Amino acid sequence: MQQTFERKLDLKLILSIVATGLMSFTGVVVETAMNVTFPTLMREFGVNLSTVQWITTGYLLILAIIIPSSAFLKKKFTSKKIFITANLIFLTGTFLGAFASSFEMLLFGRLLQGAGTGIALPLMFNIVMEQAPLDKIGLMMGAATLVVAMAPAVGPSVGGMIINDYGWRMIFEALAPVIIFSLISGTISIRQSSELKSEHFPVSEYILLAISFTCFILGSSFAGSLSWTSPVVLGLFAASLLVIKFFCSMSLKSAEPLIHLHIFKNKSFTLSVMGLLLLQFICLGLGFLIPNFAQIVLHENAFVAGCILLPGCLLGAMLAPISGKILDKFGARRPILFGTFCVIVAAASFNFVILNSTVILLTCIYVIFTLGQGFTSGNTMVHGLKCLADEFKADGNAVFNTLQQLAGAIGTAITATIVASPQKEISDLATATAQGSQNAFEVLLVASVVLFICMNVATRNET
Repeated sequence: MQQTFERKLDLKLILSIVATGLMSFTGVVVETAMNVTFPTLMREFGVNLSTVQWITTGYLLILAIIIPSSAFLKKKFTSKKIFITANLIFLTGTFLGAFASSFEMLLFGRLLQGAGTGIALPLMFNIVMEQAPLDKIGLMMGAATLVVAMAPAVGPSVGGMIINDYGWRMIFEALAPVIIFSLISGTISIRQSSELKSEHFPVSEYILLAISFTCFILGSSFAGSLSWTSPVVLGLFAASLLVIKFFCSMSLKSAEPLIHLHIFKNKSFTLSVMGLLLLQFICLGLGFLIPNFAQIVLHENAFVAGCILLPGCLLGAMLAPISGKILDKFGARRPILFGTFCVIVAAASFNFVILNSTVILLTCIYVIFTLGQGFTSGNTMVHGLKCLADEFKADGNAVFNTLQQLAGAIGTAITATIVASPQKEISDLATATAQGSQNAFEVLLVASVVLFICMNVATRNET
């Protein structure tokens, strides 16, 4: 029987978080940097906007499919083995992206990166929840979030600069040394803090979940070219709902389910999940909208378009550990409600100014959004997981990370669909993109209001 693990804040814990966080960091860096390259990739590979967005959507879909297995992997294999496997898969995808000779090869490389990140991301948060001192969990979760949150700050601006000076392939080449450093750091620092168990992997449940997610994302993506009322799109949505119903029925009857679904009986946890899902939907929607709007409508180059997101992302990243420290001292309600209010203000501002916007104005409003994101994201996850018993925290972690990535994929797909829709009727690309962007920002405003309501109720009875 394994002895109780001693929770202590030491160099190995910090290196473990950095090593696992760097994989998530590099995955998001490529994701946000590639958003800036969409116009370039469309010209180079001869694909349209609905196709090229799969560079982001496909990556996030694979994350959403892989992450549900994290609770099983954590019980079956040591953390170090899980990490090394994930790192090598990610590294392979990075090299494929760097040397891609076709859009299909580039997309496959991104899918492999998604698989690697899908394994490593839950591992990072599991390490924090299991190994960090109890009175430092908010701070350490904020630090873990900081590693990932820095990526949106680096990605668009650096991506734009690299594209202008070296070409988009250099984005992958420049990140390879970071992945190798992550591999070395994780190999020497990651410790085992929980006892391994021999459990049966519920293959049928896993396949059903993957099919459901895929159908939903495909439906969201095809809506851009076929319309939301197309029989194909409606059929995919119906299939997704039907399959997820079978998955839930099978899971509830299983003695060893892929994810213990009864955790959703906890109201605060469920609302926290919904809140983080909506925040990720808005975040990825903005990450797609703003750089493309700046290039196509405002006629800025890729570097300028990427720099619009830089100040806000830096602020949001720096706030992550600070907001976690506030949670440790005052609880989750104050920072979360302040953060969600800032998200509403930003979404409303985008709607008011978008058709008469400038680079400076877009930058300032995005700063307000990331201020809200910095106070909301990590704290929402900590609050939700604290509502669960210790033995179900891995399931809760898997749910948070799975739906967060799925929401990001949906956010990108739906936003791209809304933006592309007017292009069928308006021949001028800039005019059509401006109209589509206006429609998309209206959807994000509604999502921000629902986010505030969810988190207000979720934290209302906090003690």
